[in-house]
Amino acid sequence: MRAKPAELRPFRDDDLDAAGSLLAARHRRHRRDEPLLPERYEREEEARAAVERAWRKDGAAGVAAVNGRRVVGYLIGAAEDEGAWGQNEWIDVPGQAVEEPELLRDLYAALAETAVGKGRSRHYLLAPASDRELLDACYRVGFGQQQAYGIREVEHTAWPERVREAALDDVEALLPLTLAISQHHAGSPVFSDHAARRVERVEETKDDVRAQLEADIASDEIATLVVEVDGRVAGFLEACAVELAGEGVEGHATLARPDGAAFLAFAATAAAARGLGTGVDLTNAAFAWAHRAGYPTMVTAWRVPNLLASRFWPRRGFRTTFLRLYRSIP
Repeated sequence: MRAKPAELRPFRDDDLDAAGSLLAARHRRHRRDEPLLPERYEREEEARAAVERAWRKDGAAGVAAVNGRRVVGYLIGAAEDEGAWGQNEWIDVPGQAVEEPELLRDLYAALAETAVGKGRSRHYLLAPASDRELLDACYRVGFGQQQAYGIREVEHTAWPERVREAALDDVEALLPLTLAISQHHAGSPVFSDHAARRVERVEETKDDVRAQLEADIASDEIATLVVEVDGRVAGFLEACAVELAGEGVEGHATLARPDGAAFLAFAATAAAARGLGTGVDLTNAAFAWAHRAGYPTMVTAWRVPNLLASRFWPRRGFRTTFLRLYRSIP
């Protein structure tokens, strides 16, 4: 319990220095558990810059907790693409840091009141996965785990015989596999409405997906790998430099982005080929590709309620760095 209650007030520009200090301290604690995360955000000036980028987003709102003149916590949220996420409020990786985990509940109560008043009923918060007390505080205001972000070292791995680089002739065989994850996420226990909408729009988006596959296969920056079973394509995977993932809110940016990392962006196998080692072969080929390309680390992400993925990726050596938490307000 806090010995002295903190006062809550709107976040201000002159809070940025203190927020940067809090975030740098949080990241130092996080890196003790996961040293592959980028070291530079342990420096207060780098952490401050990350907070400021979150604060300068269009429509951003924030709350600060102060004891006397000292800022002891902050929370910053902003809406993201409502076409994809519905009416929402995102608290991104640099969007929160507190001296005491329990304080996050007070900050969220204040920020959520404003967000819901603006009609933003879907709330997302990215938190360090190793901070159990912070996660517990989030769970006690209604959040649950939605997405996990993982990391592991890249080591020399033998290239599996069944895996090869994709060719343009493979595009038609790959097209139905691009929907495999969405089809899985549309069902139990994920029940993603975003995935369901993607499945429903398959015919109208097929030409765009085909064009994207062709571009990916032709790109020197993207590894598009296929696995064959009995001479037929049974799955495929795409990997690239993590910088190609962009700076969006879906993870692997700012404090979650290791320097010089590879990004395992997509992997899917045909339902009939599951249990035959196809996913393991594809993943090992990705490790072999990344090692050959000189990447020291690799990151990926998976839906926590996806029973297959949430068991598969940790078994491939990925350690969870951040969790995307989600709460829907009825």
